[in-house]
Amino acid sequence: MSFATLKITVFGESHGPAVGVTVEGFPAGIPVDEKGLQAFMSRRKTQSAFSTPRVEGDRPVFLSGVKNGFTTGAPLNATIYNTNQKSSDYEPFRDVPRPAHADYVAGVKYKGFADLAGGGHFSGRLTAPLCVVGYLAETYLEKKGIFVGAYLSEVGGIHASSYLDGIPTKEEMETTQGKAVPVLRGIKNKEIEEMLRSVKAEGDSVGGIIECVALGLPVGLGECGFRSMEGRIASAIFAMPATKGLEFGSGFLLPRMKGSEGNDPWTLNGGAIVPKTNHNGGINGGITNGAPVLVRVAIKPTPSIAKEQDSVNIKDMTPTKLTVGGRHDTCIALRAVPVVESCVAIAISDALLEMQGQNY
Repeated sequence: MSFATLKITVFGESHGPAVGVTVEGFPAGIPVDEKGLQAFMSRRKTQSAFSTPRVEGDRPVFLSGVKNGFTTGAPLNATIYNTNQKSSDYEPFRDVPRPAHADYVAGVKYKGFADLAGGGHFSGRLTAPLCVVGYLAETYLEKKGIFVGAYLSEVGGIHASSYLDGIPTKEEMETTQGKAVPVLRGIKNKEIEEMLRSVKAEGDSVGGIIECVALGLPVGLGECGFRSMEGRIASAIFAMPATKGLEFGSGFLLPRMKGSEGNDPWTLNGGAIVPKTNHNGGINGGITNGAPVLVRVAIKPTPSIAKEQDSVNIKDMTPTKLTVGGRHDTCIALRAVPVVESCVAIAISDALLEMQGQNY
């Protein structure tokens, strides 16, 4: 993933020795607090009755780019060693690809040589190293007075609280961190958990919508065209497995509005020019306008389900039925919240570094 300033390479496979990330272009002097980083990583691997039983330590080892608790400015490498693989669970899928997974397409593209145990390089396991970069990006942004927070606004069709109902505060978003169902103000928490229990008992899965809000951004981040703020965020978001949709501000509601409704009139607030509303999600012409950046991400249902599905045995080219066993999430969106947060923080950090010309 190459941005204007940052170059990020995620490596490894779900059931390989390790997964990790290499980052070029990240500034020197950013503190790396081990406890803070581990707390952030724990949000992605939060264990609940609805998450995979696979438990990994997710403790990044910095092989380069960090010394004495600070980034050095050199290319940064963080490696996370895998310790709890069960590759035998995936032997049946060597010849019978799972629906909605990359099994078949990766097999064709890489001529049968791809390691697809646990999803291989296409697994959600690869979001763990992405969260390492997200934590560092958030630490950098915090020094600039910028906060990025994410939460679930919908799970399995059940609507909770959304920024469309009012933009949440930093404090409200922080209260969701570490919760099994990270929705704002605990709205419909019990209803969502009951629904998830029912879906799990059926051997099925559901998706969700994750919202991310960035507060404290200056006017002027981003460019028009291919380096727009929306484009940078989209590039990072769609690097996440299971992402199938993206909106900014009122998003797909805007086509239903008139210009008089969907425009964000300018007004004065304490001597500063600010938009009165935020239907456009804090971005005009690909450039931040000083209002909060508002992002909504659609995460599809976990494709590995215990319900019987149709597939094809590619060895003898016959239709067959498939039931996916092993360890899987009822709703992967629950654990994808800090990953969305990371992607948005990375994209904003890149734009800020570019605008400041590395004068951080």
